[in-house]
Amino acid sequence: NKLMERPFNVTATRGTSSEIIGAILHLSNPLARLSRSETKGKAFSALGELLWYLSEDNKLDFIKYYIPKYEDDAEGEIIYGGYGPRIFRHRGGINQLENIKKQLKQKPFSRKAVIQIFDGEDLAGNHKEIPCTCTLQFFIRDNKVHMFTTMRSNDAYLGLPHDIFAFTMLQEIVANALGVEIGNYSHAVGSLHLYEDKKEDARKYLNEGRQSTNKPMPAMPVSHLWDCIELLKLAEYRIRVENKFDIPCNSCDPYWLDLVRLLQIFSLHLLKRTGEIQKIKNEMYSRIFDTYINPKISKN
Repeated sequence: NKLMERPFNVTATRGTSSEIIGAILHLSNPLARLSRSETKGKAFSALGELLWYLSEDNKLDFIKYYIPKYEDDAEGEIIYGGYGPRIFRHRGGINQLENIKKQLKQKPFSRKAVIQIFDGEDLAGNHKEIPCTCTLQFFIRDNKVHMFTTMRSNDAYLGLPHDIFAFTMLQEIVANALGVEIGNYSHAVGSLHLYEDKKEDARKYLNEGRQSTNKPMPAMPVSHLWDCIELLKLAEYRIRVENKFDIPCNSCDPYWLDLVRLLQIFSLHLLKRTGEIQKIKNEMYSRIFDTYINPKISKN
């Protein structure tokens, strides 16, 4: 609403936008990370982008499967600003996620548990796309992992829903790895903006009215955390690349099986194999995802 009220007078690479400088957003329940909107419910592409990060790679063929618009930012077969290598192979080999886990295990009240994504050298070259995210910072307070994200730039309509999903999922992964609860999530943005060509789309979104935050995602299981994440990544590869729809992680908690089923449904939708989507929907453990699955059935 605030961005819609402001003048669209800021000219940037991708067009004219309205802007708020120095915005801070707070999410008291990070499990309520999914938009419940009919027009902005991005469960499938958000999950795909998270798994792209967790793949530790920045290959175009992976992410364009879920978000084709990434192709506009490609430099050959990669996305230069892709977060996976920056988080897990920083400067050629530093696993920043592992480092912040070690830091917080050794010093729970540390203020040093920071993952750096944007780098000064990003401005030295001529790249189509550089990271919008500067840092991801984690704190343990009151036996909970709180997270503070800083962004140099954030598209409120297109990018923000994906960022909130992926970063709060990382927050929950860190909390589970450390054996503590998930706390608050804060999201600070240098330039929070809305492009003028999305103004009418944003108006339709606002006209849907307020959305309940009383239907959060289920809590991520603590047991066998990394094994199940690896099996989820394997399932994603099989579905996207090999068109194999078997689930290689039947020993995992239903939470993880539901995420695999979401990936199956997304792929079946692309393949126009509509009849099989209803069957997989019936197998879902949680009904929280029905609002995202139903349009994939009705559209076909």
